Formats: sequence, C-alpha cells, structure tokens
Amino acid sequence: MQIWFGIAKAVKTHGKCALVTQLSVDGSAPREAGARMVVMPDGTFTGTIGGGALEWRALALAQAALRRMDCAPQITRHALGPELGQCCGGVSRLMVEVFTADRSEEIDALAGAEANGVFTTRGQVTNDGVSRQILDEREDAGIDWDGGSQITETFGEVRRPVYLFGAGHVGRAMILALAPLPFEVIWIDPRKGEFPGAVPANVTMVSCADPAAQLTAAPDGSFIVILTHSHALDLDLVHSALKAERFGYVGVIGSATKRARFLSRMRKAGLASEVIDRMVCPIGAGGPSSKHPAIIAASVAAELLIHDELVKNSQKPMQSAPQVVRLRNVR
Repeated sequence: MQIWFGIAKAVKTHGKCALVTQLSVDGSAPREAGARMVVMPDGTFTGTIGGGALEWRALALAQAALRRMDCAPQITRHALGPELGQCCGGVSRLMVEVFTADRSEEIDALAGAEANGVFTTRGQVTNDGVSRQILDEREDAGIDWDGGSQITETFGEVRRPVYLFGAGHVGRAMILALAPLPFEVIWIDPRKGEFPGAVPANVTMVSCADPAAQLTAAPDGSFIVILTHSHALDLDLVHSALKAERFGYVGVIGSATKRARFLSRMRKAGLASEVIDRMVCPIGAGGPSSKHPAIIAASVAAELLIHDELVKNSQKPMQSAPQVVRLRNVR
C-alpha cells in the first residue's frame, strides 16, 4: 500500500485525513507493528491494522481527531483481551495523525520518495505533528519507536521479481492470483497475441523470440515460474535457471513423467544433483488436486509466498519431494 500517495489523494479530495499507525505490539495481535490505515472524514478508509474491535476503535479515534482538527499526534494503548474482548490478548499501541492541506509540501515530498521505492524516515513527535526527515540509506526495521518522541519508519514495499514464462490459461490465472501480492511480475511469452489487453499494475509483459535470454536480466533471488506451451522450451528454461544457481525459486508445471524426464535430461547434460534437486515440479503440489487454472494459480501463489518468507529469513528454500506428485499439472 502506498501510504503517502493515499494521504496526498485524500487531502486533495477531502481536505483532510487521518493516518493510523500501529507503533508497537506486545504479545499477539491481528497485525504487526508498522501496519497502517488512512481514514477519511466520512469514515471510509484504505489499509488495515487487522480488523475486529481494535480497528473499529482506531476508526473512532481517527474520526474524533478529524472532527477536533487535532494536529498533535495521539498515542494510545489498547489491551486487546480485557479492553476489547479479542482473544489474541496482546497489547497494541496506536498513533493517530491528522493531515490537512497545510502540510501538502511535506506530504508531496514523502509521496515522491515513495514513488521511487522503499525509503526510511526518522521522525520527532511534537504537538504540531510528526516531523519526518528522509534518510539517505534505507533501514529494514519496518518501524522502530523508542516509546517516547522518536520514531524510525520504513515506507514502501519490497517486491520480489517473479519471471513468469507462459501466457496460456494457467499463466493468465497466475497474474490475477499474484496481483495483490508483494511480487513484481515479468510475464514472458514468444507469442505476442496471447497477452490480454489489460494486466494488473504489477505486471510487465515481454514478448520475445528467445524467452531464456530474459533470465540474464533477472536479478539475483528472483523467482522463476515456467508454464509455457512447449515442453522443449520448459526444459530449456528450467535448465538455464537452475544452472545459474542464483534464483530463489525455480518451478515448472508438470507431472510425474515430465519431472522424471527433465531430471534425466539435466543429469545427462551435466548438472549436479544438488542443483537439479532445487527444481520444483509439479508447482503448487501441496494444494488442492483440481486442474482448474485458477485453483492451480492459487496453490502456486501460496507456494511462492512460503518460499519468499523462507528466503527473506535466510532459510533454505523448500525443495519439491519427488514422491509428491499432483497429476493436475499434467502437460
């Protein structure tokens, strides 16, 4: 979610808005520290701090602050169990800020930084609001509040590149499944006419005669998802991707027979067993057995999220177990 773009739009449309930030969490809560929502004067909002009674309380606090036009940030403590009846039972601290057109210059500067990617600010909480300074270097803390007037925040979203090869039925379903998720999708197919007229904002379409050449431009850690119309092209892509030994996930749609054939051919081509074992085939094997493209796409999207979390936590990515085969991927 682009927080500052949303605030800029809300101020231009409504004249004012409120930003609710979850500063810290002790124990269990619906969302993590750094979760945010932008609240309009009429009670509509974007983003979420987790729903339930805490979010209703946050909406009420934000609307009350907007009515008062209170420039001083309001920091409140909420015991989710005894105070709000939420079973998670942790303690959440929220900050509500009001933004008006008087702060447009500051808002626009932050929105501009957000448009360029992830950035970090260091702020001082005062009676006039939070004075944020954009730092030269990005920090990965998300949000760090000292319990008083100092706050360091990271805005924007790091999206992992996903190189999706194949614009058939499953490929089309995949781009829809990945649309709301933290991925930047490069969608590749040699058949230009297979692409739809419109795609989600996180998708870039590439039509080229040599799809495998696109792997050279893929950043380290990218995820590679292969589901083309051609088994020969699938093999070429998976062999090239595995041989590079720099991608966080390499998966190909398939069946038990296809997996065995690809393993055999890559061994004969000289790839080491530990490299070949990183091939995920069939993709989404832990999900439902349905062959419906949308259901396959949902299973694969979940698999990519799990791999993404493992890679971010510097754990070894999952490997597909050869004995786990879902024939729904048959190609």
